[in-house]
Amino acid sequence: MSTMDVKDEDRSEESKKNHISYYKSLSKIILEIQDEKDQESELAIKEHLENRINAMEKDKKRIRDMFPDIREEEWDGHTN
Repeated sequence: MSTMDVKDEDRSEESKKNHISYYKSLSKIILEIQDEKDQESELAIKEHLENRINAMEKDKKRIRDMFPDIREEEWDGHTN
């Protein structure tokens, strides 16, 4: 019988709240980068910004996969 089960801790209510908060901050940053990308004319910078957005979208998917019980509205609430 182990008293340290990391998986339980990772999916705790505290962790869930932190991940939702982080997810929402990623959503906000993605919107900001998208705006910056739309105003940028240099292709290399546009590609760099697109790569950052893609990396953040992957992170958002990883977080959603960690907590499959959370509804889409909870993830996307208060970001727009």
